[in-house]
Amino acid sequence: MNKLAAFGGTTTVPRDRRHVPWPLVLDEDRKAVLDALDGARMVSDTNGENPVSVLEENWARHFGFGHCVAVSNGTAALSLALAALGVGPGDEVIAPALSFIATGLAPVHQMAVPVFADIDPITFNIDPDDVERRITGRTKAIIPVHLHGAPADMDRITEIARRHDLAVIEDAAQAPGATHRGRPVGGIGDAGAFSLQVTKNIPTCGEGGLLVTRDAALAAAMRRGRQFGEVIESGRERDYVSYGLGWNYKMNTLQAAFADAQLARFDDYERARQRNIAGFLGRLARLPGLRVPTAPPDTTHAWHILRFRFDPAAFGLDGVRPEALRSTLRRLLRAEGVPMSQYQLMPLPDQKVFTDRVGFGSGYPWSVTGAPGTSPGAGYPVTRAVIADSLTLQKRHLNPDSGDLLGLYADAFEKVWAHRDMVATLAGAAS
Repeated sequence: MNKLAAFGGTTTVPRDRRHVPWPLVLDEDRKAVLDALDGARMVSDTNGENPVSVLEENWARHFGFGHCVAVSNGTAALSLALAALGVGPGDEVIAPALSFIATGLAPVHQMAVPVFADIDPITFNIDPDDVERRITGRTKAIIPVHLHGAPADMDRITEIARRHDLAVIEDAAQAPGATHRGRPVGGIGDAGAFSLQVTKNIPTCGEGGLLVTRDAALAAAMRRGRQFGEVIESGRERDYVSYGLGWNYKMNTLQAAFADAQLARFDDYERARQRNIAGFLGRLARLPGLRVPTAPPDTTHAWHILRFRFDPAAFGLDGVRPEALRSTLRRLLRAEGVPMSQYQLMPLPDQKVFTDRVGFGSGYPWSVTGAPGTSPGAGYPVTRAVIADSLTLQKRHLNPDSGDLLGLYADAFEKVWAHRDMVATLAGAAS
């Protein structure tokens, strides 16, 4: 039996195999950026077609959205969607307790109070039952997140929203190409927000975001909001009049051109990813005490991040704390060359910006509603359990040629599991 690398054995993943490029920058990406650089239209507020408008049209057509509005980043997309839907001071917005910080900050940017709901233990997405429990007379919107690329339960969420007259803004930052019952995520609620940040499944050369909606009037409001409240239309001379509150959330043409070139290859990349990840997860699913991520029924998972949960009892370690097993496995797998990470260290409601009610000063926006800040360590039992017993694999699997590397990762998992007595000794000592 091979000795574990953490104790002097040979690493499963050789060092020269550990760097996996993402995004893949090919000649067509460079040409697209150079063409945009040489073009006359460098920003999105020009009269006529430009790389930004081309990306909007291609994204909408590719995934089947009615309207697409390109913005500077995914966080701006969420904030702008809330603004266009009329969310503001005194309102509450329900968001999941497990997500990237932007999901919770976006309501605060609109002087609305984020109210956090717990998550489902399998999909890691917002729990519709807990959403309904947290609705008050001040609730204006729900932000379901398609976390890690797994579609949230949009049937339940939209049904709840209809009954309570709430807006639904999908945070699809990690989920381009994911579907729920045949419908592309982002286009199921009132609006959807995507991120093109460089680590995403469809990246740009830095930061970028997209808003989608089937509502033409809402799309027009988003376009006004992204540029100072002005009306920018092809064939209409710019009048520099702000018709309502707006921001400078424009995307530049270089970002748009790069993302559009990546979009053109997305289907090929996605087919390879689905094949590679299915084989990888199939091998790991056989290991006791390891719960691999799965696609919810009747959905397509985008697999942006792979989150694995570890069960001490199923591993044969009764009485061992989940955190101890997680930390032990992280150490041993990383020594073998598998870059496992914890990612989120706490639920969103434990973040200081929410517990300390930092906001805009003087307790705003919480003081508008009289709502308290959140309390660290309180509530959200499922979210806390998932954080305690899980690790994630990020970015390396996005490369369409990562199949062989994922095979090595599976070898490393199997090697560590073959030394379960050692794992038990280390985890037990840490409990």
